Amino acid sequence: MLSFLLPLLPLLALLAPADSASAPRSRTFRFDYTATVPAAPAGTKAVELWLPVPHDDASQQVRQLRITAPVAYDIQTGEYGNRILHLRATGAELKGFEVKMSLEATRQEHLSLSQAAGPRPTSEAPDPNLARWLAPDNLVPLDPKIRLWATEVVAKAGAKTDLEKARAIYEHVVSTVSYDKTGQGWGRGDIYYACDARRGNCTDFHAVFIGYCRALGIPARFSIGFPLPAERGAAEIKGYHCWAEFFTAETGWVPIDASEAAKNPARRNYFFGAHDENRLEFSRGRDLVLTPRQKDQALNYFIYPYAEADGQPLAGVSHRFRFQDK
Repeated sequence: MLSFLLPLLPLLALLAPADSASAPRSRTFRFDYTATVPAAPAGTKAVELWLPVPHDDASQQVRQLRITAPVAYDIQTGEYGNRILHLRATGAELKGFEVKMSLEATRQEHLSLSQAAGPRPTSEAPDPNLARWLAPDNLVPLDPKIRLWATEVVAKAGAKTDLEKARAIYEHVVSTVSYDKTGQGWGRGDIYYACDARRGNCTDFHAVFIGYCRALGIPARFSIGFPLPAERGAAEIKGYHCWAEFFTAETGWVPIDASEAAKNPARRNYFFGAHDENRLEFSRGRDLVLTPRQKDQALNYFIYPYAEADGQPLAGVSHRFRFQDK
């Protein structure tokens, strides 16, 4: 049986992140996001562009947001509180254009289930989307097979409470999925791919965790943003990172990062109940409808720029990301 369920060990000690003895850490940095839109196909009348814009929450504060764009833009709040920049280009900009976003952010370490996290705030507002975090995603169905697999995991661990069940699912995912971006199929967050191949990136790890939690009636939600290296300095960021949280009535929202735990086994206990400060969240949820609504289908997730030419997805939009610690 997994060591975290041994009856001789206090539950609190088991659930506390291993390196959370000190007060939560924080990090302040500048972040630059550049989107380059290519020339539209001949005959195009208008190109629309959407960019995710990071938001404020309990773990991060965003300041000094600056946008450089060739045409007027607006920033609206979409579903799940996501902030979305939108613009519509015509005329000369149809030959291609660039949008730059820069900001300063402070990210705090998000600790839970530990003394460093402090007591759960009594004023914590209820999540209006709690029912959504129990529903399926396009690539994370809640069918009988998924429910059976989730039930088998928690039964094998002897888990009874929602907190114990979530821990059992986390341990199962970290133990059985490898962080491996070779071949094809990874990176879409397809729970059946991840359960079959047992490998992938952060999207695949958290598809399994979120799907199994939801299948057992535990709300779980997906977030995506960018990772920062632990070393302070300045550098280009090559790609995104995603993570998850689950909810119980006793704990509120609890952060986890199964893929980081798989990559760094020494921090496996830490990443059940914590997100480090080396990240910046841009959007939450999957199967996203943008604001204003895009013409094509909902986005699997929203971290990179998305564009449409006369209502059709525009290929070839490129991006660059960079950070610099303050």
